Amino acid sequence: MIQFNFLLWAFFFIFFLRSATQLFLNRLNTSYLRKHGHAVPEVFQDTVDREKLKNISAYSVDSENFGILASLVNQGFFLIILLSGFLPWLAETISRWGWGAMINGLAFFGAIALLVNLLHLPFNLYETFVIEERYGFNTKTLRLWFIDLLKSLVVSALLGGVLLYSLLALMGKGGENWWVWAWVFVGLVELLILWLYPVLIAPWFNKFEPIEDKELERRIYTLMEKVGLRPKGVFGMDASKRSKHTNAYFTGIGKSKRIVLFDTLMASHTAEEILAVLAHEIGHWKKKHVLKQLLLAETLSLAGFFILAQLLPWPLLYHTFGFAEPVPYVGLFLIGALFGPLGYFAQPVGSAISRKFEQEADDFALDLMQKAEPITNALKRLAVDNLANLSPHPFYAWFYYSHPPLVDRISRLKTLSLS
Repeated sequence: MIQFNFLLWAFFFIFFLRSATQLFLNRLNTSYLRKHGHAVPEVFQDTVDREKLKNISAYSVDSENFGILASLVNQGFFLIILLSGFLPWLAETISRWGWGAMINGLAFFGAIALLVNLLHLPFNLYETFVIEERYGFNTKTLRLWFIDLLKSLVVSALLGGVLLYSLLALMGKGGENWWVWAWVFVGLVELLILWLYPVLIAPWFNKFEPIEDKELERRIYTLMEKVGLRPKGVFGMDASKRSKHTNAYFTGIGKSKRIVLFDTLMASHTAEEILAVLAHEIGHWKKKHVLKQLLLAETLSLAGFFILAQLLPWPLLYHTFGFAEPVPYVGLFLIGALFGPLGYFAQPVGSAISRKFEQEADDFALDLMQKAEPITNALKRLAVDNLANLSPHPFYAWFYYSHPPLVDRISRLKTLSLS
């Protein structure tokens, strides 16, 4: 039975504060867009007309409102799972099967994951086949959507299952310092996934083939050689079979490092703009942003495992949510549930770090391309192709945005090019 004590009331406070903050920021941003989103920003005067701006604003509002609805429903469902007595019933039912702690833990998390995924299905369908369809982005068939869903479940089950099983094994047999070994193991698995993703996981969903434009390929390699990078290939990805959104990225580590261009990007951008987008991505590599983010993530992960080890034996944690005694795999779930809402309020810190890295990558791209037009034109085209919000509320952008707002970003690049 649920116990109403200081821990539960503290959880309620943080939980509902997060929901209220999300709702407030959503309303703040959509109201600001309705008020200021009717005027084309000066830097987009040559790219966006009023009809296109109207479409951008409508897409931003629809996406924002649907996103907050999905988030609140998910949080409400999560609260029901925590407070209804379902978790003690589930753990007790699984324990009767006599499979052992590690298998019981897999079954416990698997059952919850199944329920959460079932909840997400109608939202995923609506987002893909209503919102994305309405604004001309979706090119995915229902059959392909279903195949992607099955593949994602298989990958998540395999990776998640291996990680969880190994973690539970270390908790049971790793001694007092199990959390150190768990941190090392999880870090090594993350590096392995970074290495395997471009050569094993991603090709299961998309086709990656050498780009057909050999002149563009030559120019890309020339650009890479200027800064001492030697990727193992430049690949085009068949993104258009799912969406008309455009993008490009670097992926992999070591010998699996490669450049990936969406076919939608190559179809809508000039060669000069594509080179500018890649110059920005090169900036992330040369400035060691990936390494810095990895080191930060591993530092936080170590702290997280230490806190986890201290809280797992805490009887109050289990009594609060209806458990008679500590159960390690249940503790993993409950600690995640308690700290999840707290993590939301750390988001502005992560956003600020990311925006700093993006500015540094923009500066690098400007120096490498030696003029602002390629990168600013590319950003404008990306904004138009993806219907990016051109008028976010400053506080909303400060809280959530991993990139500087596009208008600020382009204006800054133009100013730097003149200095």
